[in-house]
Amino acid sequence: MTERIRLLMTLDAVGGVWRYAMDLAVALRPRGVDTVFLGFGPSPSDQQRAEAEAKGLLDWIDAPLDWLAEDAADLRAIPDLIAGAAQRHGADLLHLNLPTQAAGLKTDRPVVVVSHSCVTTWFRAVRGSGLPPGWEWHGALNAQGLSRADAVVAPSRSHGAALTACYGQLPTLRVVPNSTAAPLGKTLGKPMVVASGRWWDEGKNGATLDAAAEHTNLPIHLLGPTQGPNGTIFTARNAIAKGERPHAEAVALMSEAGIFVSPSIYEPFGLAVAEAARMGLPLVLSDIPTFRELWSEAAMFFPPRDAEALAVMLDRLAADPPERRRLGEAARLRSRRFTPEAQATAMLSLYMDLVRQPLPTR
Repeated sequence: MTERIRLLMTLDAVGGVWRYAMDLAVALRPRGVDTVFLGFGPSPSDQQRAEAEAKGLLDWIDAPLDWLAEDAADLRAIPDLIAGAAQRHGADLLHLNLPTQAAGLKTDRPVVVVSHSCVTTWFRAVRGSGLPPGWEWHGALNAQGLSRADAVVAPSRSHGAALTACYGQLPTLRVVPNSTAAPLGKTLGKPMVVASGRWWDEGKNGATLDAAAEHTNLPIHLLGPTQGPNGTIFTARNAIAKGERPHAEAVALMSEAGIFVSPSIYEPFGLAVAEAARMGLPLVLSDIPTFRELWSEAAMFFPPRDAEALAVMLDRLAADPPERRRLGEAARLRSRRFTPEAQATAMLSLYMDLVRQPLPTR
């Protein structure tokens, strides 16, 4: 590649998209892609800002994320803000990490939309329902954004299937698994369980894990925030809430544990699981389609809402060192599929297809 590509990528500072964007940008840089990060929502921390500025150019916009907006009117300015940023930064193509950000977007540049999650698929998985009254606009904007995109990306086949179940066929849908740059390591294997997630999110199913902590013989440590920017609070009564930590510190704490557990009900990919697998931690995962797809034969699975079954499984695994070693090695081997290099190769192929082909007039 003789000419470099300038990529405009949207992100936020409160979810897994931040880590996704940072790792992907680093892997893309030696392949000829320079990244401009266009941020929305609550401001990044000083540490996050420094990280982004070391890996690309950071431009933060004072505009809300869709899941923090009161209604569609709060997002009316988003398309123009993105189009203006693309023009301002001379972007060759746009990589939007929220489908709603593409709704109504007018630009002559190719638009890739990545669905890391959405409220429609969340309610379907977590509540077993459609969107509640007053939330219908979320589904409408997501549908518009997915339709507007020149390419739609899902991080797993399972999430792609959830999208099509909610929004109909998506002819440009591709599956590109997420990745982790967490170092390959070896767990210290201490007699403790670790879990990582945004525990204020009901879809992470912290309640089941906390209930299991009352019955298992192992302490369960929860890494991640317990209060969300939307005011939702999760209170651990039996597990040990360690709170949100800088990423490197969280990874270090994770590596001390003997078992990693993810009780999620809704998980389009599950970055923390991949990070734990890189360390050779044995994985105990909720039995949901995404985890079966990505970690079948490399993890143990339990019914997502069955705290007693989870506690029994954890105690049995704690008492079986050979099985822990076997599962840890199986997880480490599987994690080699989810490297930034593999993700960057797939995304760059998609980018180049779009940059080279004539696009329809929008």
